[in-house]
Amino acid sequence: MEQTWRWFGDGDPVPLDHVKQAGATGIVTALHQVTGGRAWTVDEIAVRIATIEQAGLRWSVCESIPVPNAIKLAGPDRRRAVDAWKDSLANLGRAGVTTVCYNFMPVVDWTRTDLLYRLPTTGYALRFDMVDFVAYDVFILRRPNAEADYASDLVREAQARHQAMSESDMAQLETNIICGLPGGDGSYSRETIAALIADYAGLDATALRAHLVEFLREVVPVAEEVGVRLAIHPDDPPFSLFGLPRIVSTADDARAVIAAAPSSANGLTFCTGSYGARPDNDLVAMAQEFAPHIHFAHLRNVTREPDGSFYEAEHLDGDTDMVSVVTALLREEKRRRDAGETREIPMRPDHGHLLADDIGKKVNPGYSLIGRLKGLAELRGVMRAVSRTLDAHIAA
Repeated sequence: MEQTWRWFGDGDPVPLDHVKQAGATGIVTALHQVTGGRAWTVDEIAVRIATIEQAGLRWSVCESIPVPNAIKLAGPDRRRAVDAWKDSLANLGRAGVTTVCYNFMPVVDWTRTDLLYRLPTTGYALRFDMVDFVAYDVFILRRPNAEADYASDLVREAQARHQAMSESDMAQLETNIICGLPGGDGSYSRETIAALIADYAGLDATALRAHLVEFLREVVPVAEEVGVRLAIHPDDPPFSLFGLPRIVSTADDARAVIAAAPSSANGLTFCTGSYGARPDNDLVAMAQEFAPHIHFAHLRNVTREPDGSFYEAEHLDGDTDMVSVVTALLREEKRRRDAGETREIPMRPDHGHLLADDIGKKVNPGYSLIGRLKGLAELRGVMRAVSRTLDAHIAA
């Protein structure tokens, strides 16, 4: 697998030289400075490629071209938004960026309630606490009829948690949930997020999936034409937030995406942390089943809790058997080589812990240097050992 690294452009606290020191060869990035759903120009893409190549690296994966709410809602601006997305996709492909990750999460992108969850190691992890989230949704945001979406005992626990919060606690929780995380769709205020949630009222999973299918049937032919592999990212977390449908959360959801537009250009980002936050997802079985359709891998681990909470674990610990997942992906790469295909699966270590000298520095939550460097080193060791084992098995 190609070892890659998420980089957020010139303002990223981790410079490209440090990415090289970590041992990655590919960069995963986007034109984060381009807002408003307009098309990315050839010149803008060329500037980003030149910056990366001057550092001795290559732009391996675009993550992501944002999918505006106009597309997810199939609203009046849908046509303009889809055309801009297709133009960005075509310009990337013609420039040689041949893997594009994207997501179809309504309103909020990847979501956490705690960005500094202290671990027994004294490092810090990202955490999603279900009680805190319910406390925000029901008692701070006060979304109409929100309590009906949760079990009554969970609402009671959330009410007690809310009553124990100070004003600064509530402000920090709101910031963590709605003010945007790296690579997300953007930041909201309490008023703007409430208004956007209201825009989705009445849109169920069936309707949202239909909008995704309509989108795929337009963009997949463009991807085929310019040699791009599309890789949809699963919902994070993989269950409803704010009462909104999420439609890329399970193995059945992944099957539906693949079936919606059968093509080698239509595939998956296999994020072990996102899919792994659901106990009913068998990550090893999913890696084996979907292997031919996996165009990109986010390798991270989570430790789940009974109420739906979870936190980012060590890359080789947590509730996912990472060694078996990596083995499945390396077996798929061997199958491709045997079939005469040259495409590797780009992988990146995702959501590293905040460790050592990075503590107290300006960092993007989940994207500090040392934690990801540690994760990449651990995953690289697994990849090397598994590859040797597979080669020895073949030789025997």
